[in-house]
Amino acid sequence: MPAKGKHRRTRTSPISRGILAAGTGGAVLALPLIGATGANAAEQSAPAAKPAAQSAPAAAKSAPKTYSVVAGDYLAKIAAEKKVKGGWQKLYKDNREVVGGNPSLIQPGMKLVLGAKASGSAEAAPSKAAPSKEKAAEKPAAPAEKAAAPAEKTATTTSTESAASEGNTSGYAAPVENPNVTTQYRASGASWSSGYHTGSDFQAASGTSVRSIGPGTVVSAGWSGSYGNEVVIQHSDGMYSQYAHLSSLEVSAGQTVTGGQQIGLSGSTGNSTGPHLHFEVRTGPSYGSDVDPIAYLRSHGVSI
Repeated sequence: MPAKGKHRRTRTSPISRGILAAGTGGAVLALPLIGATGANAAEQSAPAAKPAAQSAPAAAKSAPKTYSVVAGDYLAKIAAEKKVKGGWQKLYKDNREVVGGNPSLIQPGMKLVLGAKASGSAEAAPSKAAPSKEKAAEKPAAPAEKAAAPAEKTATTTSTESAASEGNTSGYAAPVENPNVTTQYRASGASWSSGYHTGSDFQAASGTSVRSIGPGTVVSAGWSGSYGNEVVIQHSDGMYSQYAHLSSLEVSAGQTVTGGQQIGLSGSTGNSTGPHLHFEVRTGPSYGSDVDPIAYLRSHGVSI
């Protein structure tokens, strides 16, 4: 027991002393507490700004690439060089407002968007909180697209088979299905530098399938001045056939083709008054060696 008359001083806890001090001079403790609270609030609010900063790179990645058209360009060439998924058809669809109604008429200086669909899906990506029903709705569409691909191949195969049936056993066929000559060979006029038409023009809306008239080897495929996009093929008999003003090409130099095989699509590139197929038969690969193309086809059993 403690000695009589002596009292043990009761120890007060820091909390008690704080309360006591607040009672005698409340302003002393109140100010440090408020300051600490504000500091803690500032530290806690700082991380909230980070998600906004992180979203900036995503927005930058979603910006689609663009391409400026130069002289000699055509949609198929651009799509191949820039590796556009879906080919020139997708490129044209994404830029129809810029190009206009004719995919073969693109002018130098035009700004084309590359991969517009990919950028659109990137913009939609941040909405992860949305239910997965949208994704479920998109998935059934994929098999439909895949199913459409064989249909296109079937159509091409059917076209090739029908082309072969229009020719004879040697495999020759008309350059377009249901051929209709609109300008005859050797027609005279100031429209042609030679003073006459060096080939035969066939009626063909832009995008019509253009086919090799017979088996042979592609000599050239590309831009050729006033002829626009053209393909020249050498045949087994030593003669050459030319297909001009095409909107797109599907063969390249050195490639072997068969009669009735699709080599491109008709258009109005080069010096042309409108979509059609300019077709020539030559004794050599170049301009100035032309012969009557209709007579040549008929000599190979093609009825026109």
